Amino acid sequence: MLLINTIFKKKILFFSVVIPILTTSCKQTKNIDITPDIPEISGMVWIPGGTYDMGASDGDRMALPHEKPKHTVKVDGFYMDVTEVTNAQFSKFIDATSYMTTAERPVEWELVKSQLPPGTPKPHDSLLRPGSLMFKKAKETVPNLYDLSQWWRWTIGANWQEPEGKGSAIIGKENHPVVHVSYEDAIAYCDWAGRRLPSEAEWEFAARGGKHDQIYFWGNLSDKLSSYVNSWEGEFPVANTQADGFEKSAPVKTYPPNDYGLYETSGNVWEWTSDWYSSNYYQTCLNASVTNNPKGPEEAYNPNNPYIDERVIRGGSFLCNASYCASYRVSSRMATDPSTSLEHLGFRTVLDLKTEE
Repeated sequence: MLLINTIFKKKILFFSVVIPILTTSCKQTKNIDITPDIPEISGMVWIPGGTYDMGASDGDRMALPHEKPKHTVKVDGFYMDVTEVTNAQFSKFIDATSYMTTAERPVEWELVKSQLPPGTPKPHDSLLRPGSLMFKKAKETVPNLYDLSQWWRWTIGANWQEPEGKGSAIIGKENHPVVHVSYEDAIAYCDWAGRRLPSEAEWEFAARGGKHDQIYFWGNLSDKLSSYVNSWEGEFPVANTQADGFEKSAPVKTYPPNDYGLYETSGNVWEWTSDWYSSNYYQTCLNASVTNNPKGPEEAYNPNNPYIDERVIRGGSFLCNASYCASYRVSSRMATDPSTSLEHLGFRTVLDLKTEE
């Protein structure tokens, strides 16, 4: 059992924070100024694009080192889903393609082994079965909030259709965000829908809703957090008061949108972006002055998780709490294994204007 815990601790290290100062390429693309009439697209909103300072606000005392330094970024306009992709929307994709998500496929030991320290022995076959990571409450106060294995469990049979484990269902949750989807699953949906995932820079620009240098999408005060965000309120991970109305995910459009009309960019479920995660990437971008349409580092780098090339996830989830992450802040960012699926991780898509032309 110790071995299995070791394996799945590697799967949940996306909360790790590192502060190395190394060199990573800050990729740039040509900026295009588009100013035509913008057609409406059902379920999406036009994000006008512009220049902003990406990263933690100066007054954000909860900001983690990898949210700094602030650096100037310019992004072109794009369409973005008003909400996270829902179970109903994902079901249409599955019905049309017969796609099988990573959480439903047989576990390949060679893939798992490549993400573990050399020499890790193979666990019993009974443990190498399809499933996903699920949250489990602790029974008493947890003194060390950095040991995530205390509340994450590998659950055989958990997937997007059975989000609470084998025998559960999404009936009645059609309007909840789809979860237990890996990066690969999100990309497959995007390919089918003719969309793509947002870059990290696009995601933050859109999530800010025009309020730049603010801690939250609504401003700098957290006194009415439960009115704006689905997060963990109470003692984490022991007791959730559900002051915001939900213990786990909420239906999309439950909370107020930001000024661009986007719902639940803070809390509810984390969202995949297209960028590789590199812990020193922001410093590299600062050195580049204004960066046009950045697509993230050319390769992943996280010394706390050296065996896995991770992608950036954004937005926080229903598990975020001020006691250890407060990741409903608009600059919050974490990293996770692209092959990982979790019960608090989903996505939303974007679309370029030229696609419509």
